[in-house]
Amino acid sequence: MIDQILEEIRRYETIIIHRHVRPDPDALGSQGGLASLIRDNFPGKRVYIVGEETEDLRFLVRMDEIADSAYAGALVIVCDTANQERVSDSRYSCGARIIKIDHHPLVDSYGEPQWVETSASSTSEMITSIYRNHPELVLTGQAARLLFAGIVGDTGRFQFSNVTEETFLSAAELMKKPFDRQKFFDTLYQRKLAVVRLNGYVLQHFTLTDEGVGFIKLPLDLIHSFHLQSSDASTLVNCFSTTEGLKAWVLFSEEEGLIRARIRSKGPEINQLAARYHGGGHPLASGATVYSWDEADGLIADLKVLCSRT
Repeated sequence: MIDQILEEIRRYETIIIHRHVRPDPDALGSQGGLASLIRDNFPGKRVYIVGEETEDLRFLVRMDEIADSAYAGALVIVCDTANQERVSDSRYSCGARIIKIDHHPLVDSYGEPQWVETSASSTSEMITSIYRNHPELVLTGQAARLLFAGIVGDTGRFQFSNVTEETFLSAAELMKKPFDRQKFFDTLYQRKLAVVRLNGYVLQHFTLTDEGVGFIKLPLDLIHSFHLQSSDASTLVNCFSTTEGLKAWVLFSEEEGLIRARIRSKGPEINQLAARYHGGGHPLASGATVYSWDEADGLIADLKVLCSRT
């Protein structure tokens, strides 16, 4: 599969790389890392990365602004995105060919070829394996920094159960390259004072049920009272994850017209539950969307049933 994808990259002069909406470090790391890998090894090609930006991750990589005409005859690669409706920038379908590179459970079959490795900790680990299988390629410190960011982000600093021997081998390969890891960690986990204050509120007010379900509801007016946006609140999903007796948890953050639900688990598989609430993801880390606090209560009730079985 790696050789097939490299062959397609060689064939096209314009390559445009997409990823999912509301990007996390793995989305940006795999997207930007792959772009750097291609640029550094095929300097004559036009390589672009597109999609909306999020303020707290702009330090990783910035997006390109390109005209619609750039897609004519272009190869489009979509990273870290299980289903087409979550691809950031709808122009992804305007190219001559689409390749999908992803580590989520298969939800939507699109692209040719599709490289889906659910055993990989992250899409960034998959991109790193291109270099590991072809050590004749150039891997710069910038590419290594981005791919390392993606692995760190999706493994929770190597704490989650998706970490394998291959994950550590990939990280070790990236650490051989010149980039400032301390500065990277300091910037990635830096928080605005307002977010720290909201973190304190969450710790004081989250609920832990007898079934082992933790949850917190953050209405939009509450979020705004801290001078924050819903996207800021979402970063706190794991702030009470070390609580004794916790099996699974959900953080609800309200936006205009909807409520985002970030769901995490230490054992019960939650992605099918998330799918019932307009979402999906990994067995132990998923997202969903509800449209009222009553529907949020229904998700909590279903999560309680799920946890009561384990």
